[in-house]
Amino acid sequence: MKGTLYLVPNTLGNADTNLTIPKNVALLALKLRHFIVEDVRTVRRYLKFLDKYIDIDSLKFYILNKHTPIEELSGFLQPLEDGFDMGIVSEAGCPAIADPGAEIVKIAHEAGIKVVPLSGPSSIYLALSASGMNGQNFAFNGYLPVKKEDRIKALKKFENRSRIENQTQIFIETPYRNMALLEDILKCCHPLTRLCIASNITLPDESIVTQTIRMWKENLPELSKKQVIFILQGK
Repeated sequence: MKGTLYLVPNTLGNADTNLTIPKNVALLALKLRHFIVEDVRTVRRYLKFLDKYIDIDSLKFYILNKHTPIEELSGFLQPLEDGFDMGIVSEAGCPAIADPGAEIVKIAHEAGIKVVPLSGPSSIYLALSASGMNGQNFAFNGYLPVKKEDRIKALKKFENRSRIENQTQIFIETPYRNMALLEDILKCCHPLTRLCIASNITLPDESIVTQTIRMWKENLPELSKKQVIFILQGK
């Protein structure tokens, strides 16, 4: 009988896992001995937070990141084929959402392996629910283009789509490019378009604020070292 692939949520940066990780999820994760991870150090530290007595050296880690050759991925599932349960652990939040774990989940389905998502924090959904924007029709667009002219084109496209279709547009950026993205949003979007900036969700300095573009221009936040979700709704 094949094992089960569990999608194990991580915190969004909290040292206190009790705030965001359900106890039953933590207990299940600690029973696993095979993990697919983006960074071994992050997951080792996370498992130590869950149980400081865990024998880390007894665990097997398979590294899945942007440098992992696609042809190696099917081999990661061998423990599942042998009957052992496995866990995919994201760097933060829920696996397979804006995360390379999605490719493993795809291969698991093709191999007839059961996939079970476990409850945990998702910065995308937490930000959307607190934004006051349309939660029935929305799109997560991931990272916008790096080149400025392409990024502005994308922003105008998403703003127009949100206005015409009443569809909330969600996107993210790496911390060191947050300010450049924000400046482009304020420059190219309509003054009455609403923008939610949700930063460091679930952390002590969490901030989730929705204002018009016009209002944001009057009080520019500092975002360069923060994990930010941007949510846009055109007027």
